[in-house]
Amino acid sequence: MDYEPYLRLAFFVGTLLAMGVWEQLAPRRALRVGRGWRWASNLALVAINTLLVRSLAALGAVGIAITAAERGWGLFNNVALPAWAAALLSFVLLDLAIYLQHVMFHAVPVLWRLHRVHHADLDVDVTTGLRFHTVEILLSLGIKAAAIVLFGPPAVAVLAFEVALNATSLFNHSNVALPAWLDRALRLVVVTPDMHRIHHSALREETNSNYGFNLPWWDYLLGTYRNVPAHGHERMTLGVAEIRDARAADRLPAMLAMPFVALGRESREKTQPTARRAIVSGVRRTAGRGT
Repeated sequence: MDYEPYLRLAFFVGTLLAMGVWEQLAPRRALRVGRGWRWASNLALVAINTLLVRSLAALGAVGIAITAAERGWGLFNNVALPAWAAALLSFVLLDLAIYLQHVMFHAVPVLWRLHRVHHADLDVDVTTGLRFHTVEILLSLGIKAAAIVLFGPPAVAVLAFEVALNATSLFNHSNVALPAWLDRALRLVVVTPDMHRIHHSALREETNSNYGFNLPWWDYLLGTYRNVPAHGHERMTLGVAEIRDARAADRLPAMLAMPFVALGRESREKTQPTARRAIVSGVRRTAGRGT
């Protein structure tokens, strides 16, 4: 745990550079806006978020897991399991918690206002995986802390989950081309770029699908999985339908102000109700297939 910040930084920088180079060598789509301001703003936002989280909670989720273990909080701190089983189950349960959090940020109007900063990117590439409003990051840390206190995962499992979540977010937001056979194989165990790109479609039916970050299983089990976008990956429109001006979408001041700017009735009528219906109807469809 003494090396936790350095481990996370090494995986973060390594994955960011690797995916950035891959995007240059084998891009999936032509960029609509390009990099320039987008990359500068997205990277500036993650720098702000990192400094703030580190100043408020030095060890973040890992520190909370250590505290929970010392005080005997949570399921796995009170149930006798082999260390490997506790770590594996903790990883899966934390991933489910992140999936449900993601659905909630689409379904609750005030939370969608924060989360649409992530979706407003007019292109989707490796830096989009870092683009989250500061208030959303703080709320996410609070939700993750509650899950850790509830489940009592080993600190090493939390560290592994945090590293994996960061790396897979960079991977599945990347604008990289994968062979179709490899994409199909990877979707059995991890969310791929083609799978997650659909979630960034400007069409609300597609936005409210493919919520997974690490594991794709929750989308399969709960009926929120969509295989391909209606207009294909090359022709699909990315972003939020109401924010098509690059200056409003990829400038840091506009990104920070976005949750507090009214964009009409889209939050109430176009996205959140559909998100709630999507998860409910998905569960019903899944249950129907099993009968």
